Amino acid sequence: MLDEALKEEIQAAYRRVLEALDLTPRYGQRLMIAEIARTLGGITADEAGRRTSDEHVCVLEAGTGTGKTLAYLLAALPVAKAHGKRLVIATATVALQEQVLHQDLPALEAHSGLDFDFALAKGRGRYLCVARLEQALDGVADNPTLSLFEQSLAGQGGDDFQTLVQEMADAYGSGRWPGDRDSWPEAIADADWRRLTIDHRQCTNRRCGHFGACAFFRARRDLESADVIVANHDLVLADLSLGGGVVLPPPGDCIYVFDEGHHLPDKALQHFTHRVGVSGALRWLGTLKKSLTELNAALAVQPTLARLLAGLPELIAALEPRLGEVFALGHQLAGRQQGLGDAEESMTHRFPMGRVPDGLRDQAGALVTAFAELSRSLETMSDILRESHDPDKQTGLPREQAEAWLPLVALLHGRALEAHALWQAYAESDEEGEAPRARWMVLERLGGDGELTFSASPVSAAPTLARTLWGSCFGAVVTSATLTALGRFERLQERAGLANRYRYQRLPSPFDYSQAVLSVPREAVDPADREVHERAIVDFVAGLGEDEAVLMLFSSRAQLRAVEKALPRTLAERVLAQDRLPKRELIGRHRARVDAGEGSVIFGLASFAEGIDLPGDYLTHVVITRLPFAVPDDPVGATLAEWIESRGGNPFMRISVPDASIKLVQACGRLIRKEADRGRITLLDRRVLTRRYGRALLDALPPFEREIDGVRQSP
Repeated sequence: MLDEALKEEIQAAYRRVLEALDLTPRYGQRLMIAEIARTLGGITADEAGRRTSDEHVCVLEAGTGTGKTLAYLLAALPVAKAHGKRLVIATATVALQEQVLHQDLPALEAHSGLDFDFALAKGRGRYLCVARLEQALDGVADNPTLSLFEQSLAGQGGDDFQTLVQEMADAYGSGRWPGDRDSWPEAIADADWRRLTIDHRQCTNRRCGHFGACAFFRARRDLESADVIVANHDLVLADLSLGGGVVLPPPGDCIYVFDEGHHLPDKALQHFTHRVGVSGALRWLGTLKKSLTELNAALAVQPTLARLLAGLPELIAALEPRLGEVFALGHQLAGRQQGLGDAEESMTHRFPMGRVPDGLRDQAGALVTAFAELSRSLETMSDILRESHDPDKQTGLPREQAEAWLPLVALLHGRALEAHALWQAYAESDEEGEAPRARWMVLERLGGDGELTFSASPVSAAPTLARTLWGSCFGAVVTSATLTALGRFERLQERAGLANRYRYQRLPSPFDYSQAVLSVPREAVDPADREVHERAIVDFVAGLGEDEAVLMLFSSRAQLRAVEKALPRTLAERVLAQDRLPKRELIGRHRARVDAGEGSVIFGLASFAEGIDLPGDYLTHVVITRLPFAVPDDPVGATLAEWIESRGGNPFMRISVPDASIKLVQACGRLIRKEADRGRITLLDRRVLTRRYGRALLDALPPFEREIDGVRQSP
């Protein structure tokens, strides 16, 4: 039950913000504040602050214009402080993260009367490592680690890299730059940045001689006192995968808000996917083997390291032929003993139902054992090198030697662990009655013999999210403009592991959707006949008004290019195609044309159906060329569909139609961005009228006016 004093604090803060910013109170926003406060305020805890209740999560669909950022900040922050917890705001995109950090939180701090501190959280890999910067200043010759894996990168960088390093050293040393990649005034090449940062395995933390000047730990110190931490989905998931509390506070001490929450299941799956390129693994093992003399000269003065180094040749000798056999077997299983054809750049071979042939499973089992031994050896070596940084530990290895070699050994340890996890996923059998893991190979033309990459992924992130996130956090809010599929939350629950007992609500929109017309015109055809469909799209573009501001969304790059190529030159000049220009430049040109009173037509792919904000006259017509069904060649989705079908289900109705519903709502959502916006949405796919799922897709859309074959009708 929400405490009365807390309720009054939230209401008073809301009144002050509305008055100071001259905002009109919105019904949906007030409902959202009340729902979040009721859910989080009702959480019970024991004397140690551990949550004892299990209705601690609320899931809220709040459309554009609701003002959801202000709502969740106002409702969740006072409750988090009252419970002695930290509020972690996690977004899916950089744009929203910057908005929360630079606009919403400063406005709340200035006008709400609430007393709080906030900070931005980033992963270690976004920050400069001062130790590596110093090594780079000294040059390649003085850094034995570079002699193994980074000579090629150093050669590419040349004088430009050394100039960058000197500029960074000056800027960081003078305090003009905080040491994070994102605030450097120019883009930094990935190859250059990799030489200047480290991961958690390579870092010695407080044992590092540069700990007091460390950019990452300086930022961490700000986090330790912050009431609100702004992060992203990836960082939260990465922290959870490390056990929680490594970069962010422990989950039990956090109330999370996942904005753009519809991205969370896909983000989670990416974190649980393992990939290993066989040629790449053979290369780093080969480089390690060639460098054993240098490693022994540097590290074998320490007895345990000497013993472990002595065992590496045997481990490498066990791994190399087995990886070679797996490479050959993979080609054989894919039916490509001779490699890719002349016109092919890559091909994917998926194992049906995730079932790996016995021969490959046996090879995977042997690789699991070998990589486990290599991982253990490299882990022990890393531990000794890390301890050698500590003056209180007598390891027998000079600190200078340890400091030079830890980054490399820790890097190899990470690669060995990833290989172990991948081959374990291939060697293990899936549990009876549970969804299988997806397993597949990708053959690519990447120099020499090419690359064969083996991958494995769960088909759902739900079990892991249910255990590591929802089950361990103190409280959580999941929100987005599109969380429901076909008007229901079941699909999100299934994908994100959200329990039925949590609170779910769709909040009313402030927009009058009757200001927009949803049209299925006579030109709409069944896209099964590609040529007829493309011709219909070309004809429709020809009929657009000369002054219209149009976003035309395509489901494939091939069709976008085919339509663009088929347009007469006079029409093609009005088109701005997504794959011809950078996104920012394309949007800028479009706005400039509209400002000049000219028409402009954007041809965009799926990424333009979300995150594009063109209010008012900048967008008056959204054209959806085809219903946004997912391409059926995704290995994870295809494996899940097989499993559902094997159990008597209909994967098209259970997965494809609900997911298409979400994407269709997102695409239509590009039109109405402000209360005064109006315009037209056109569907050029007649299946929405002829197939039995079409009515469900239409009914899940906002209540636009409808026009079918030129005849206006109510929704």
